[in-house]
Order: sequence, then structure tokens, then C-alpha cells
Amino acid sequence: MCRWGEEKYWLLYFNNRYIIRQIMSVKKVEPKMISLFSGCGGLDWGFHMAGYRTVWANDINEWAVKTFERNFGEKIITKKNIEEINLKNGSSIPACDLIIGGFPCQDFSVVWKQPGLDGDRGNLYKYYLKFIEAKNPKAFVAENVKGLLTANKGKAIKEILKGFSNVGDGYLVKIQLYNFADYGVPQFRERVLIVGIRLDTGFNFVHPAPTHGSGRINPYRTAGQALKGVEKVSDFNADEIKITDKTRKLLERIPEGGNFKDIPVDDPDYVKGMISHVYRRIKRNEPAKTIIAAGGGGTWGYHYPEPRPLCNRERARLQSFPDDFEFFGSVTEVRRQIGNAVPPVGVILLAQTLKPLFEGGYKKVNISEINEKLSKLTVKERLEYDLKNQNTGTRHD
Repeated sequence: MCRWGEEKYWLLYFNNRYIIRQIMSVKKVEPKMISLFSGCGGLDWGFHMAGYRTVWANDINEWAVKTFERNFGEKIITKKNIEEINLKNGSSIPACDLIIGGFPCQDFSVVWKQPGLDGDRGNLYKYYLKFIEAKNPKAFVAENVKGLLTANKGKAIKEILKGFSNVGDGYLVKIQLYNFADYGVPQFRERVLIVGIRLDTGFNFVHPAPTHGSGRINPYRTAGQALKGVEKVSDFNADEIKITDKTRKLLERIPEGGNFKDIPVDDPDYVKGMISHVYRRIKRNEPAKTIIAAGGGGTWGYHYPEPRPLCNRERARLQSFPDDFEFFGSVTEVRRQIGNAVPPVGVILLAQTLKPLFEGGYKKVNISEINEKLSKLTVKERLEYDLKNQNTGTRHD
């Protein structure tokens, strides 16, 4: 069992698997969300666990949509190119309190070529802006990879922050680089979270402080803890990935937590790897390294002590999905869904920190002045801004 901030919020681990529960004194409201670029629904799942509800969602991938429907219900998500969605008067898309979504990240990822705003998908965030302008939510949460901070030599993030700040009636925009292991996920995974608060609400949002790790209220959740008992889970997402005898023998030579670099360059078994993920084996007493969505041979993430790739159910556990969350598609497609997802447990505290905005009762301040101050800071200074004000809850004054 571990604790987040105020004692009424808990994440439970029971019988070697995740049992997610929120213990609250009073359930006041159920904020309604629109979810964009939803994928399989990792970000939605985290907010649902904190008491929110998705009323409309969209993704273009057929199998991700099937997965979303299975876990959230039908008639919520639509399969459509976001560029073709009608947001004019009379739109059937419902009103909402919050918009969430991870606009496509491949053009910003340091794993790939990082064309940023010059890539085919780098400007899809502008359709996120169109939804904000049309629906006027009290808040939004946008997620992307760490590479967003450096794409186009820093130009991309500046342009994106300016767009989010100026859309509609204006938003206080707070940006933070999260390592989800610091928030209870059994995986080191850095992602940028951009939170916008509509200026007229007066809600002074502060990104929540980490809760897990050395010197914090909870220790890290380790890969060994997350995978304990996974062999007892019987479902179609637990299929073993076939490997050759040569690969198996190679893995046997790589120690716990090691990767391809543990094989000498002049060794006949040496495999050249471009990224550290190649033949990376888990280390059981610490969080896993980042689970990725795609890649060639050697990038699946590998078990220890067994010399084999992780199956998708194991990957899902390392992403903090519960065992009854079902994925649809081929082994490769499910891998993609899991690897692209936001780990649900990693955003629960963020969702809880936003809750007073929808419940009321907070002290209103002039956040337009804060927004003006932030607009004059560098991106690095903006990242550091909330670190000076963080505690285990939210400051509103």
C-alpha cells in the first residue's frame, strides 16, 4: 500500500497485482472529459480512477478504438481523422469540463529523427487547440515525449506553449517534466505534461510533487514487484514472443539490468545497438526502463532471470495497467498500444490535484498575472517554476 498526498487517496497492491481504489470522504462531482488522440486509454484510465468520466473520445487507429471500447464502453469513442471532425455549431460532441490527450509524439521523440513541427504529425496539436476553443473547458492536460522540449532547437515547445496560452479566453499554462516512477509507476518513464487552467477560474494550479523514491513518502515500485505472479494471468495478451536459440543464448550472457553493451565489441555475439533499449533486461529491485512502442530486433524489453522478451501482459503491468484491462490486436499492435500509452497510475495524483477546480471551494487568485510572468520566462525557467512551490498537495495562494 502506498499513499499520495492527503491520506484519503491510496493505491493498493494486493495479491501480487494492482488493485486501484480511491478512498474519498465525499464524492462531490464527476468532471466530464473529452479525450483526444486517446489510444487505448491510459490517460483516461488514470483520470477515471480519480473520479472523472470520459464523455467523448477519438482516435484514428482501429485496434486502439476496439481496446478503448472494451474497457470504457461503446458509443464513447469515434474512429476518425481528427482533421475531419466538425466542431461548428450543432456539433454532436458534448460539452466538457476538461480536455485531455497526448497529441502524436513521434515527430518529437529523440528515439526517431525528431523533425518536430516540420514532420507530418508535428502540427496536429493545433487540432487540440481547436477543440479547446470550441468547448471552452475549465482545464486541459496535454502529454508528450521529453523530446518535445528540444525539437526544432527549442522552437516547437515555445510555439506550442504560446498557442495553448492564447487559445479561447486564455489559459494559465504550466509545464512539467514527469518521471512516472516518481508517482508510483514501476518504470522510469519521462514525459512532458502541459496543464492549462482557464484564466477566469482563478485556480492557481501547481504540479504535484513526486511521492515515490528515495527520501519520499513511498519507495519506488519495482519491476520485480510489478511482475510477481504475472504467470498466473491467463489471457490473450500473455502470448510469449518467439525468439531464436541464438538470441536466447545472447540474453543468457547479459546480466540483470544490462543491455547489448555487456557483450564485447570484438565478440562473435556482439550486436550493434543504436539505443540503450537494445536487449535491455529488467532489474528486479528497481523500476523498469522505458517501455517503447515499436522498434526492430532487440527492443522488446527482456525478462530476468528468464532469457526471453517480455510478453504484452508483463509490459502492461510495467505500464501500471490492471490485469483486467484488455487489449485488442496482433502482438505487435498491442505492443504499440501499450508502449504509446500514458501509465494510468502516473497521472492519478495530477487528476486529484485538479479536482478542486471542478468541486469549488478553493481560494481564487489573479492567475492572469502569473501567466504574464510565465510568458516572460525561458522554457527551462518555466519547468523550474512549480518545483519551487510544490508540496504533496496543491497550493492555491
